[in-house]
Parts: sequence; structure tokens; C-alpha cells
Amino acid sequence: MANAEQSGTTPAPPRVSSEVLLEQGFDEASLYSVRAAVAAHVCTVADARTVDTMVLIAHELASNSVRHGGGTGRLRLWLADGFLHCEVSDAGTGLDDPAHAGHTLPAPSLPGGRGLWIARQLSELFIVSSPAGSTITATVPL
Repeated sequence: MANAEQSGTTPAPPRVSSEVLLEQGFDEASLYSVRAAVAAHVCTVADARTVDTMVLIAHELASNSVRHGGGTGRLRLWLADGFLHCEVSDAGTGLDDPAHAGHTLPAPSLPGGRGLWIARQLSELFIVSSPAGSTITATVPL
């Protein structure tokens, strides 16, 4: 899928005629409940493959927020114009290079660094990042 990166304060994607499915804060202890909530809400609007895809994306983005974004974050899931959007935001120090984050698969010998790469493979990814935090939105068609 094609990907778009944004840095600074430009919001993406637009939230026109949307239906919010889920809005939930999280920390390390609640990552399982985030996955379960995403699955429960997405299964009401999409097929099993899309459920699995969105659960994986949500988990990777949320665990990145916990690991690199200050330990907590907020997930928002919504429908808009035939697309399912999963937005994860945190108040960490931001990404060093949001335009290139997750474009290259790390070497197998490295213990991590695959979350954004996985999300990019499965969705259209929008990144807004600054020293005040990051918001990453993954979009998949329904």
C-alpha cells in the first residue's frame, strides 16, 4: 500500500462523516484489553481478515507508544467513507525521522523495530510527530 508521512501539526486523515467505534487509553498492563476491544468493535463492521489485521496494527502501534512514547497512550478507532481508521497517540518525545520510520525491515538479529514496518505493510500510515508526542493513524479499506 502507498504511505504518507506528515510531520508537525498537519492532521491526517480527515474525519468527515465518521462513526467512532472505540476510544480508549492504555498502558503496558492494558495492552491485552486494547486488543480485545479492537477485535470486539471491528468484528461488528468488517470481515475476520480485517479484524485480524486491525488487531495486529493496533497492538503494534500501542506497544510502540508504551515502549517509546512515555508508557501510555490513547487509541481511537473510527469508520469514515468506507475506511477503518486506527489512531494511536502518545506524549513521548516524538520520532526522530517520521518520514522514514518503519520503511525498512530491521535485520533478523535485532530484537525489535518491526512495529511501524508491520503497520506500513498492512495499511496506509499517517504519522504526525513532534517533541510533544506522536499520533499515528493506520487506514484500511473495508
